[in-house]
Amino acid sequence: MIHCLIADDEVIAHQILEQYILQTEGLTLIAKCRNAMEAFAKLQQHKIDLIFLDIEMPLVNGITFLKTLPDPPKVIFTTAYAEYALQGYELNVVDYLLKPFSYERFSLAVGKVKALGVSGVSALAGESDEVSDALVIKEKEGMIRIPFSEILYIEGSRDYMRVVTPERKYLVHLTMKKLEELLPPGKFIRTHKSYIVSVSKIKIVKTAELVLADQQVVPVSGHYKEGVVRSFGG
Repeated sequence: MIHCLIADDEVIAHQILEQYILQTEGLTLIAKCRNAMEAFAKLQQHKIDLIFLDIEMPLVNGITFLKTLPDPPKVIFTTAYAEYALQGYELNVVDYLLKPFSYERFSLAVGKVKALGVSGVSALAGESDEVSDALVIKEKEGMIRIPFSEILYIEGSRDYMRVVTPERKYLVHLTMKKLEELLPPGKFIRTHKSYIVSVSKIKIVKTAELVLADQQVVPVSGHYKEGVVRSFGG
């Protein structure tokens, strides 16, 4: 069975690829994502054999993303831009599907993957399929890994999230909901509509606020107070 990941910012592309994958013997869809950062996280969490990768995506384009992977799975580019074809083949992708493409053309590309065989190991997850120990974000200098163990809290600020560690603060262009999905369950807790806190960093729980390991204070709203107290008490 070939484990597939869709990385494309277009909803219609997700729908078409999902339908094609479902009707193709030997393929199973593991995850879908809308940008390279999400794709990077999925590769850390799952065994992925094949990525259907768009090129023109927000934040980081598909070619740049692929270049950051030390040992990528098989890749089929799915794009509306023919001019990237040469770069795609220089990166050793299996095939290059120009949108809109038919199921027959899709099947031909998948056939090439099957002929090559798959390793069953994603670029980042490894054979043990262990969950990642870090949050991967995009900044000007490139992709950055922030170990979960270093995060004190995350603060929402309009369209950006502020990830705070003892050393520095990182700005992440993600929604609170999407960022929450990337965090390991049980290790972080929502304390307020605009705050997520590392449970291990909580030192004191007060009526309407928390004191963290570095003496930083974050608010706790009534809606989340019960969950915070429960997590703090183990």
